[in-house]
Amino acid sequence: MARPIEWTTEKIINLKSNPNNPRIIKDDKFHKLVKSIKDFPEMLEIRPIVVNSEMIVLGGNMRLKAAKEAGLKEVPIIKAENLTIEQQNEFIIKDNVSGGEWDFDILANEWDVDQLEDWGLDIPNFERDENQDDKYTQKIDTPVYEPKNEKPKITELYNAERYKELISEIDNSSIDNDVKAMLKVSASRHIVFNYENMADYYAHSSKDVQILMENSALVIIDFDKAIELNYVKLKNEISEQCELDEDE
Repeated sequence: MARPIEWTTEKIINLKSNPNNPRIIKDDKFHKLVKSIKDFPEMLEIRPIVVNSEMIVLGGNMRLKAAKEAGLKEVPIIKAENLTIEQQNEFIIKDNVSGGEWDFDILANEWDVDQLEDWGLDIPNFERDENQDDKYTQKIDTPVYEPKNEKPKITELYNAERYKELISEIDNSSIDNDVKAMLKVSASRHIVFNYENMADYYAHSSKDVQILMENSALVIIDFDKAIELNYVKLKNEISEQCELDEDE
């Protein structure tokens, strides 16, 4: 039997968010996570934040962010100090993979839907079609964005630290220049954009900047145009209901 892993408490100020975290929670979901932590802080003891030897978060980036928003000064953590870089990367991905599927019939019949939504679970809004007794329709509401009063700084729009590291490694290598050029283009995939801040920046920018941001798909204002430019693809049937985990 595996030995239980014990958690300890650590000051939030000592923890470092992972800049390459692949999952995020935005807007209403994040606010619900903050409320969950305020109402039920013991949840952090049941599911502590996982960090490496350098105190960089491997699992629980959004819980850490929400804990800061909730005003906590310390959080439960588990140190995974003996993992290789490869194992850390594997853990980050696997920790963010939602396993299984929700049985929405059971959830609707056996659970309090309002409570489930308060906990951050997306519940499909299936409504009975009055003209078709045995068919359901799902309405998808377009989110309405409310811009903040302050315009974010350029440095708050994206994180290019990993990109810069890769560019430096490529420049210092002895490989052919054409290979370097290809790798530099590929390295741009590691630039992480903060689309919430991007939307705020867009709202406070000139028309010329807004048009260029739209053409670059940094924001999507016109869904028809986005579809035409192949930024958004629509399917006639949606076979799966995808939802964010309460975490990254």
